[in-house]
Amino acid sequence: MAETMVRMGEFAFSASAGDVLVSLGLGSCVGVALLDRRAIVAGLAHVVLPAAEGRSEAPGKYADTAVPALVDAVLGLGARRLRLEAVLVGGASMFSFGGAGLDIGQRNDAAVREELARLRIPVAAADTGGSRGRTVRVDVETGVVTAKAAGDAVIELYPTALVAA
Repeated sequence: MAETMVRMGEFAFSASAGDVLVSLGLGSCVGVALLDRRAIVAGLAHVVLPAAEGRSEAPGKYADTAVPALVDAVLGLGARRLRLEAVLVGGASMFSFGGAGLDIGQRNDAAVREELARLRIPVAAADTGGSRGRTVRVDVETGVVTAKAAGDAVIELYPTALVAA
């Protein structure tokens, strides 16, 4: 089994059965997993901010550029758009100061969901919000997506369609 670390602002994708895509320490960032289980294709983006606002560096960094780039990447590996499903992890409120408009975790979660809706990709499961960082793992072969919040047990988010808040 080969683990690929997906760091802040990066995305990775695979059609190799032994691969596992991993993002560690998702605080206010959102891990966006896209899966086509029939084609055995998966991708994972580690979204840091909601909008690129004209910036062109690191397309994986922003929700409005990472989601379309990840979709294109998995389609290039043989995924079919109609079979794609998304799983979201992260988007926590990591800091208690500031007003609601400054909550980057909620804004990231909303921006990712808005982009997925625009592209007509359903969110099959999510473990977002709260106040603790999480790790997400995507097993390309099985399509199983797990999340682990700091201090908690690993939970299987997908394909069981267990949705946590």
